[in-house]
Parts: sequence; structure tokens; C-alpha cells
Amino acid sequence: MLTETHRLSFGSAAIAGLYRPVSEADAEAVLTAAWDQGIRYFDTAPHYGHGASEHLLGRFLRDRDGWVLSTKVGRILTPDANPPAEVNGFHSAWPFKQHYDYTYDGIMRSVEDSYQRLGLNRIDILYVHDIGDPGAGTDTAEHRAQLLDSGVRALEELKSSGTVGAVGLGVNTVEICEELIGRMPIDLILLAGRYTLLDRSATARLFPMAEKHGIRFVIGGVFNSGILATGPVEGAHYNYAPASQDILDHTARLAAICARHDTSLAAAALQFPDRHPLVASTLIGTGKVSSLTRNVQQFGAALPEALWSELEGAA
Repeated sequence: MLTETHRLSFGSAAIAGLYRPVSEADAEAVLTAAWDQGIRYFDTAPHYGHGASEHLLGRFLRDRDGWVLSTKVGRILTPDANPPAEVNGFHSAWPFKQHYDYTYDGIMRSVEDSYQRLGLNRIDILYVHDIGDPGAGTDTAEHRAQLLDSGVRALEELKSSGTVGAVGLGVNTVEICEELIGRMPIDLILLAGRYTLLDRSATARLFPMAEKHGIRFVIGGVFNSGILATGPVEGAHYNYAPASQDILDHTARLAAICARHDTSLAAAALQFPDRHPLVASTLIGTGKVSSLTRNVQQFGAALPEALWSELEGAA
């Protein structure tokens, strides 16, 4: 399903106003720029703008051919009579509230709702979103039971019926992947922030487990919330929080190595996951055409092989 064509993919959280308002015209412009520069795999989720991202992306793809689309399950959206101006970091969200539901009925409803918001006749990849995440409050026995006791059956039915093409996990934590491999159908894992120049925690146990089970990865969060794009500047963020001094120091060492090889830290961060044979795609996301264009150029830039040997030694 994911081929060489899909090595670079577009994540559509930002076009739904993540961290800053984004107009529909600007969202359309970013998606057009991604398409014009050869990106054909697009990821979205009900969580992104409470349905706004799916709507925008579906409208964009409707009259185009040759795309691959992934969305997610795990949250149900219901109308909100008094929606806040900003919710979950999104400034362009639709007037809905959400609650987690990994049950059979919840997953089936989520897929049906996503098809309606997308206005498309195909979902290629369906990820279980944010299960086992302490920050999201889903790292509980109840949420695991919902998924394993009945949600897994929904995933199996959706895939066997052709309603979706492939299934997997869309998460930020390595531990839940290790726990669920072998207990549910997983074709792909969209893993954010855990296989980067700064955080290689996926390599210790998860990658060997995945290889054994024939699972490949889509890697997001390659900048670890920004610091690998900005460098160790004042106010730099790592994993959604101000970077610690240890992280600032580590980033400074990585940046110095890149400078010695006349390479930007951001370009190295973008290309790093793609070098691993288990990585099918590297996911980037932005609400700005300029950022999208810069990232595509950096992903395709020729970097010296000696750079990677030195960066490996600095892990």
C-alpha cells in the first residue's frame, strides 16, 4: 500500500488550526503545494479540529486520483452547544466535543462518521488513535479492555470487508505498541516522536518486534515538537514542553555535527527516519506553504554519508 512514492507524507493537524488559526483558503493552498510537490499520502483524524481536518482534506482529494489516505478511531464527536474559541490547541475547530471510545460500536460509528466528513469512498489506513497514552488519559485498564474485548473485532471486520484497507496504531508511546503487537491486527504503526535524532527509544525492543510480525512504520514528530527544527535556542520545545538543559546540550552537539558537514539540523532530522528499512513514510505537517516547501526540499537534499556515521555516534 505504501510504496517508494509515499516516503514523504502530509499530516493534516495544522490545517485545522493547531496552535494558530488557519483559514480554509490557506489550508487549501498548503494541500495544493503538497500535491504539486509529489506528496500522495495524507493523514488525518477526527481529533484534528474536531472534524475540520477530515472535511478539508476530503474536499481537496475528492476530484484527484492516486492518493493514499489514513484516518483514525478512538474518539467520538458529539455537538457542543457552547464550543470554546480554542479547544485541544485547535483554533479552527468545528463545534463538537469528543470522548474516547475504543469499543466495537465506538469504532464502527467513528468510521461511519469519518466517511461522512471526508465525503470520500475509500479509507486506505485506519489507526487506533492515542490508546495507552498517559497524557491523554487513555493509559487505563478500561481503555485497553474496550479495544481488546470488542474493538479488535471491529478492526478485523472493517479490514476483511474492505471498508478500510489496513489497520494499525497511531500513538506517541513505544510501550503500548510493544504491549499490543500480537494481540490485535497491525499492518502499520504511526509513531510520533520516538524515532528521531533525539529519541530512538523505538529501536530497543519495538523495531525488532515489529520486524518479526511484518509491521512497518510511519514516523511523525521528527522535530520533537520543534527543537530539531529551531536548534537549541531559548524557548525551544521538546515533546510539547520547554526543553531541559540536557536536551538543549544534546541538540547543540547534534547541530555542531551537522554544521561540520555543511548540513542543517532540520534536514538531518527530516531524513533520519527514512534511512531505516522498517520506515515506510516520514510524516510532516504544517499550515504554511513556505514551511511545507522548505521541508520537502530538505527531505530531498543530498547529505554526506559521513554525517550519519557521526550522528550515530552521538546518539
